[in-house]
Amino acid sequence: MRILLAEDDAMIAEAVSVALKDAAYAVDWVRDGAMASGILEGEEHQALLLDLGLPKMDGLEVLRRLRGRKSRLPVIVITARDEIDERIKGLDLGADDYIVKPFDVNELLARLRAVIRRHGGQASPVLTNGIVSLDPATREARCGEISAILSAREFSLLHAFLLKPGVILARTELEERIYGWNEEVESNAIDFLIHSVRRKLGQDVVKNVRGAGWMVEKPA
Repeated sequence: MRILLAEDDAMIAEAVSVALKDAAYAVDWVRDGAMASGILEGEEHQALLLDLGLPKMDGLEVLRRLRGRKSRLPVIVITARDEIDERIKGLDLGADDYIVKPFDVNELLARLRAVIRRHGGQASPVLTNGIVSLDPATREARCGEISAILSAREFSLLHAFLLKPGVILARTELEERIYGWNEEVESNAIDFLIHSVRRKLGQDVVKNVRGAGWMVEKPA
């Protein structure tokens, strides 16, 4: 799952990036609002972590333009501005949540899981299609009596499928969701990850759709 982090403070951005990568997210980091806004027009991410005090274009303007394009991308505002009017402006412009600096990265990760879950139409913290389930907080997957802790990449793969059960995801879509800008993707990387997930949870967990991609079954 790819996250866009818009933050001009290098120390904060590096700490958040490490925490996100440890939690199995791919992270793309930009330092100014103009770059963030431009990237959001063309590239696919699953959430945006947005500082308000960005150079070139502030975070509120980035958010205003994003929602003006009718984008439903989950957005968490990260800001040192703890005044109530700034929070209200962000929420009224369409932010899903906010967190005030300094913050605990574990709280940020929990808030991120929550907004992604809500946008996926999931009320429960555990994603499931009725056959396989996945706990984003622990990376534990279950299928019948089988349970396994997934690697970061395996988790990202299964998470992408369970956010859209019944939808066929092509190789390029999966690569875009799992890998960040600076990560080299080998030609058989997705095949290897699918093989690994099947080996841990069963061959029928991920279905192959010949010539189109892969999917997990839609809930009955």
